[in-house]
Amino acid sequence: MKARVLVFLKSTVLDPQGQTVRSALNGLGYREVADVRQGKCFDIVIADGVTRDQAQKDIEALAHDVLANPVIEEYTVELTD
Repeated sequence: MKARVLVFLKSTVLDPQGQTVRSALNGLGYREVADVRQGKCFDIVIADGVTRDQAQKDIEALAHDVLANPVIEEYTVELTD
């Protein structure tokens, strides 16, 4: 089983890197790009024998406690087989 954790700054937090990317894309002629939010992606392989429910709980805790700063970031967890 695998997990993917996506971490992004909350919409209320300024994202200067995303704004720089948006500006660069607009400068390259991609004027339809109105906004860019930069984030992080973590692909995690779960050990054999771990149940889906346990993996969900463990990865949620890992994302909240280690991978994201819940004060300024939000995250999503996806489990795949």
